[in-house]
Amino acid sequence: MLAAGALRLLFIFRFPGITNDSFIYGDIAKNWLLHGVYGVSNGDGVDPTWIRLPGYPAFLAAVFSIFGMEHYRAVLFLQLLVDIGTCFLIADLARRLLSARASKAAFLLAALCPFLADYVSAALTETLEIFFTVLALDLAVAGLDRFRSGESGITQWRIWAACGLATGAGILLRPDGGLLLAAIGIYLAWTIVLRMRTGASFRHLVVAGLTVLLFALAPLVPWTLRNWQTFHRFEPLSPRYANEENEFVPMGFNRWVKTWMADYTSVEEIYWPVPGDAIDVDKLPSRASDSQQQHDETEELLADYNAALHVTPQLDARFNTLADARIHHSPLRYYVWLPLLRVSDMWLRPRTEKLPSDSRWWEFDDDPKWLALAIAFGVTNLAYIGMAFAGMLRGRFVNELGLLLTFAVLRTAFLSTLENPEPRYTLECYPVVIVLAAALFVSEH
Repeated sequence: MLAAGALRLLFIFRFPGITNDSFIYGDIAKNWLLHGVYGVSNGDGVDPTWIRLPGYPAFLAAVFSIFGMEHYRAVLFLQLLVDIGTCFLIADLARRLLSARASKAAFLLAALCPFLADYVSAALTETLEIFFTVLALDLAVAGLDRFRSGESGITQWRIWAACGLATGAGILLRPDGGLLLAAIGIYLAWTIVLRMRTGASFRHLVVAGLTVLLFALAPLVPWTLRNWQTFHRFEPLSPRYANEENEFVPMGFNRWVKTWMADYTSVEEIYWPVPGDAIDVDKLPSRASDSQQQHDETEELLADYNAALHVTPQLDARFNTLADARIHHSPLRYYVWLPLLRVSDMWLRPRTEKLPSDSRWWEFDDDPKWLALAIAFGVTNLAYIGMAFAGMLRGRFVNELGLLLTFAVLRTAFLSTLENPEPRYTLECYPVVIVLAAALFVSEH
């Protein structure tokens, strides 16, 4: 615990991450506290918004009301405590699935994991999202353990209700938290099918699944009703591109990006600058054009964008036409190879996106200390993933390994559909990686 706290304090004091997204969450929290409006500030007042789910703004509002407005350092210290709690939950999950010895190893791997510790120092949703993800998985495994041992009663249903609430909390933080609900549902459905084939009882599993579903979706009801009342639209989550009600989304540009983007570096250099900043055409990889004619057309499009620093509907239509041509030229690249490359980049690249290291680390022209940090993080990430695969092959798990793998596979499949491969999106799966790695420490006897 001391080592875990020291590592996280190092990141908090050395690499605090108060980003543009942090200020958006903070602005919503302040307006909620000061004006009673869940909205964002403008020059004339506050406009209601739905661009972010209310989970993290509610957390910030609670912190601001106690420690003072915009006291982000208090937010980071509280996230430190939450993340140490996550380490205990990961250990408990390993205890249930493996052994007490593996539980200790899992706690050590979680406590010293630099990737979990790094995001403690960011005023973003990741730390809380990971906590509720592990809590829901641990409760689901506990509920299944009781079911397999033949236990029933009010305690078991409290466990499933708590699992649903933890899942709902994750959804209120990020819309992709719904993938955890889907994973639990899929695993319970598969378990029910297996028991039906053997003639075993499965009624309690059906009730458990319905309980999780009810308690996971119930927290979304007030948010959905608020959006219906305020915007007159059915929106139980938040828009995919975090856009305001009538804000134009350049879907053609996003679709064109998806025809060539494969790594996080392009997210920083091409995707995020739009709109508002110029794009350097020389930063485009060679795979962004299939011919010299297409290269010239792409340069012309980007020159027109750079002149206005805004994607108009007309320019967006031209990007969409270019995307159509590229998809028609190579559908396998668009639907198979690029999604695989994006997912691989999210899982395997050095997780230094929040640190000063150059995202083009492989060019080896960064400051030596940051280059060394990028290489060290890359090796550490590969070590964790390598241990996870080795631990999974060792096969010493009890019963519910399938639940963890269902969640990891489902989330990875979802991430392959995104055009912006950001490594932080796989962090919710890292507790699964740690539990799998802990299997290497199970005693042979």
